[in-house]
Amino acid sequence: MKQGTQADRRPASEDDVRTLLALIDELIAVISEENAELAKGLPASRSKQLDDKSRLAGVFEQRVAECARQTASLDVRDRVLREQLMEHIIRLRSAMDENLVRLRAAIDASHRRIEAIMQAIRDQIASASPYGAGGRLAARATSCGTNVRA
Repeated sequence: MKQGTQADRRPASEDDVRTLLALIDELIAVISEENAELAKGLPASRSKQLDDKSRLAGVFEQRVAECARQTASLDVRDRVLREQLMEHIIRLRSAMDENLVRLRAAIDASHRRIEAIMQAIRDQIASASPYGAGGRLAARATSCGTNVRA
């Protein structure tokens, strides 16, 4: 596939940029909401925002891919609009960086919870077994019956 030359590129319209700004704002809002939920200690897999974040990220990725294919240029002629776009991109990056840190922390917390549960199960099994770690009889087995006559 042939990439467009500089002359083939069309500058982004004001509407294109405003649509991108709205998309970035929506993505920032969803990520910030997820960050607030993760800050409460909820597991990452239970995030209500996961579907919205994935959908918005897909749309954003398409927009960026369009620019990468050089069918559109983000050369915004309006200085104020260009500054708003840069400001939004910086805010999005900051929210995404925080999201990454919080997701890693949530995943680590989930791993610790799983390990604590597994250790409790191992401890319970070990204390109920008459056999030791080497497979030898460690304690005399006891039996209790329900059919006891007095």
